[in-house]
Amino acid sequence: MNKLSCGEYQKLIGDRIKQYRVNAGVSQKDLENESGVSVRSISRLEQGSSIQLESLIKILSALNLQSNIDLLIPDQTKRPSFYLNENDKPKQRVRKKQETTGAFKWGDEE
Repeated sequence: MNKLSCGEYQKLIGDRIKQYRVNAGVSQKDLENESGVSVRSISRLEQGSSIQLESLIKILSALNLQSNIDLLIPDQTKRPSFYLNENDKPKQRVRKKQETTGAFKWGDEE
C-alpha cells in the first residue's frame, strides 16, 4: 500500500465530501446553514486545504456521516466477536416445538 502525504489525504477527504454533498443535492450555502461552518471553510476543505478539526466534525455531522468514524478508526475496546451477531448464522434445520403435557415422566414409567 502506498503512503499518501498529508496534503494528499486532505485532497482525498475534500473530494469525497464534495462528491457526497453534490450527490445528496446539498449546496455549500445549505451546508453552511446546517453545520454553522462558513462557505469559505467548506470550499477550502473541498479544495484540499486544511481546516479546523471542529469544523470538519460539524460538516460530517450535518451530512449525517459522523457514524462512519467507526469505519475509519474501529473501537479497540470491542473484541472482533462483538461485531458478530448470533442471529446472522444460517439455520441448519427446523425443529418443531413439542407441546408439554405438564408432568414429566421417565422412559420406563407409564
